[in-house]
Amino acid sequence: MQFVLMEEMLDKLKLLNYEQEFLKGLGFKPLSRHYFALQTNPGEQFYMFTRLSSWLINLAGKQFDTPQEYDDPNATISNILDEVRRIGATVDFPPGKLKPGFGEHCIYVVDKLADEALRQTKFKWGRPKYPEEETDEETNIDDDVELKLDKVEDDIAAADDDLDEEDSFMDLEGLRNLQSKKDAIEGSRPEEIMESTVDASEWKLEVERVTPSLKVHIRTDNKDWRTHVDQMHTHRDGINTALSETKGHLSKLHQDISRTLEKIASREKYINNQLEHLLHEFRGMQDSLAETKEQYRQASGGVTDRTRNLAEITEDLEKIKQDMEERGSSMTDGSPLVKIKQALQRLKNEVTQMDVRLGVVEQSLLQAKLKDKSIMQKDMNKPLASTFEA
Repeated sequence: MQFVLMEEMLDKLKLLNYEQEFLKGLGFKPLSRHYFALQTNPGEQFYMFTRLSSWLINLAGKQFDTPQEYDDPNATISNILDEVRRIGATVDFPPGKLKPGFGEHCIYVVDKLADEALRQTKFKWGRPKYPEEETDEETNIDDDVELKLDKVEDDIAAADDDLDEEDSFMDLEGLRNLQSKKDAIEGSRPEEIMESTVDASEWKLEVERVTPSLKVHIRTDNKDWRTHVDQMHTHRDGINTALSETKGHLSKLHQDISRTLEKIASREKYINNQLEHLLHEFRGMQDSLAETKEQYRQASGGVTDRTRNLAEITEDLEKIKQDMEERGSSMTDGSPLVKIKQALQRLKNEVTQMDVRLGVVEQSLLQAKLKDKSIMQKDMNKPLASTFEA
C-alpha cells in the first residue's frame, strides 16, 4: 500500500510544481516513484523529508523555519508533527517512526501536507483535453453527397421506427427537418447525365494495371468481441482435440499401470510363498541374536565390575611398593649413622664445656667460703683481744 500512496503523493507534488519551486534550489534530482517507500540512504532521505515538509508548510501559508543539516532531528520532527496536527490530520504513531526518513509514516505526513498545500493554493482540476485526430480529407464530393443522403435516409427510417414503436408521440417537426435536409442534398446533385469522354480500351488497360494495388486490408481490432469469440471457439476446438488425444493416452497409460501392478502383486505373492521358510529361519536367528546380545551385555557388565576392582587393587599394590621402596632405601642409607655420630660429638663437646663451667663455679664458691671463714675468724678474735686488754 505504501508504494501506491507514494505514487499518489508524487503526483500531488508534480501538481505543485515541486521540480521548479523546490528541487531547483537544492540541486537534487526529481524523486523516484518509490523514494520514500524503500530504504536507500537514510541520512539523505531524512534531510529530503524535513526540507520537503518545511517547503509544503510554507507553501500552505504558515511560517516554518527551514531545517538545517546539523539541527536536532527530534526537535525538527516534533515541529513538523505539530503542524500536521494543526491541519487536522491524525498522528497516532511515535515520532521515532520518522527518524529513518522512509516508510509509510513519512509518506503519510508528506501526503497530508501536500493536500493542505493544494487546498491553500486553491488548486482545481480542469477539463480533460483530448488530442485531435487528423482526418483524411481527400475524398470525392459525390461520395460525401451519397454518405449524407444515406445518413438522412437512415435518420428517416429510425424516426419511422420510433413512430411505430411509440404511437402516443409523433414528432412532425423532426420529420419535416429530415425531409428538408434530404431535398437539399438531392438538389445539390447535377440534373443532367454525366457522359464520359475516356476511351474504353484505355480504361480497361488502366483497370488491369491498378487492380493488383486495389487490395483491401482490414485491420483487426483486438478489443472487438467478435475476435474474442473466434479465439474462444478456436481455443475450445483445440482443447477438445487435445483432450480427446490426452484421454486416449491416459487410458492406455492407466491400463499399462494396472497390468504392471497386477504383475507386481502376483510376483510378490509368489516370492512370499517361496521365502516363507527363510523368513521363519530369519526370525529365529533374530531371536537368538537378541538373546546373545543380552548375554553379552550381562557379561560385559561383570567384566566392567572386575576391571574396576582390578584397578583399585593395582592402585593399592602401587602404594605398597612405594612404601617398601622408601623403607629399603632408608635401611641401606648410612646417612642416619653419620648424623648420630655428629650428634654424639656435639654432646661430648657440650659436656666438656659444662664440666669446665662447673669447675669454675666450684672454684668461685670455694673462694667465697674461704673468704667468709676468714672474716668470721677475725670477728671471733676481736672480743678475746679486748678482754685481755681490759
